[in-house]
Amino acid sequence: MTATTIVESLGRVLDTRAPEVARLNSYYAGQQAAAYLNPKAREALGSNFRTLSVNYPRLVVNSIAERLRVTGFRLGGPDSVADAALWAIWRRNDLVEASGQAHIEALTLGSAYVIVWAGADGEPLVTVESAAQVAVQRDPATREVTAAVKRWQDGGSAHAVVFERDRVTRLVSKGRVPDGGAIPATGWDTVEVIDNPLGVVPVVPIVNRGRLLDLDGVSEMADVLDLADAINKINLDLMVTSEYYARPRRWATGLEVIEDEDGEPINPFADEANRVWQAEAPEAKFGQFDAARLDGYADALATLTQQVGALTGLPPHYLGLHGDQPASADAIRSAEASLVATCTEKMRTFGSAWADVIRLVVAVRDGVDPRAVEVETVWASAETRTPAQAADAALKLVTIGLPVAAVMEETLGFSPAQIERFRQLKRAEALDAAGVNLPALLPGPDTEPGAAT
Repeated sequence: MTATTIVESLGRVLDTRAPEVARLNSYYAGQQAAAYLNPKAREALGSNFRTLSVNYPRLVVNSIAERLRVTGFRLGGPDSVADAALWAIWRRNDLVEASGQAHIEALTLGSAYVIVWAGADGEPLVTVESAAQVAVQRDPATREVTAAVKRWQDGGSAHAVVFERDRVTRLVSKGRVPDGGAIPATGWDTVEVIDNPLGVVPVVPIVNRGRLLDLDGVSEMADVLDLADAINKINLDLMVTSEYYARPRRWATGLEVIEDEDGEPINPFADEANRVWQAEAPEAKFGQFDAARLDGYADALATLTQQVGALTGLPPHYLGLHGDQPASADAIRSAEASLVATCTEKMRTFGSAWADVIRLVVAVRDGVDPRAVEVETVWASAETRTPAQAADAALKLVTIGLPVAAVMEETLGFSPAQIERFRQLKRAEALDAAGVNLPALLPGPDTEPGAAT
């Protein structure tokens, strides 16, 4: 297939995906349209009420994403130590923050993408991309990515980059495409073709995979979208009821109805609380209707919220179902067990994708075949631990003989750069305690090597 054919084919994939991407983005932002609301009620309310959104979809995504924190990578498999040089490249590409954005994007839309290439200085350049702009083509037998396209608009034109195993092609649309306008599937001119020395497509999908054939992933919000709509509907009903029916409504009989020149009845009474209603007619009577109770809405909200917790594994104290926090640290860990298990599963899936990214980084840096590089992703623990609990666990592991560096990485979640810094500080403290003047021991410009000082 030519680059033009690929951009046209995957461009149609992006166009087909666009409505669902927009829908999921609106739910994550809490800006979805009100559902389950009767059209007549919607018309009657008019502009009196805006859409009321309790953003449980975002809570579902963020509760998982905030526990997914990459802390390093091991070259050579699980028996090796974390590579400080790779972590430095990770930081230079702002991936400490961008990796979190990739996780949010994958959990929200089902997939995110990472592109690895060589920058102007030859250093690895890593960027995180959205499913709204990137699509991949896979081998149906092996599911390996065989081509990828990034497509966007800028400066009145549509731009695209086609990534293949042997080349990278830049294209621009023949016609003018204003910002926000639809990108035509056809009509592209080739601007530049670059050889791809990596031998693989340098685009890595980070897929929030549900089932075996969910190659483009599934949104983590999928199970709660209808429940979120129902919760928002109940909340809107609650607000309407509190505005129109929860306040006592007064009535009066035996009074002559006076109309204005347009035939509209005139209210003979003022609404101010400090005014007294009075009438001269002896047959006049006054009273008030009972205010509507709101208990039913609270019960319905509690039921729907419990269903959100059952489907997502979020603990009750995340959903506000209990007024108080769990009684103890053990109770917190028990309540969060399902959420921790979900996060651990995401680490396995996303960790494989990040390992592929680092393989490409090593290939760009060292000029090796990325398929020959063995990498393991290191994650911080997904469990909730206080500093005292983490320190106590670390002390026990060191006591039974585990290396301090391994404990700092696995149990305390320190990055390779932090561990190396701690080692240097510890070494400096030991020299200070011994009263050693390290600069005096080093040979100066006028000192013979090995001479006493």
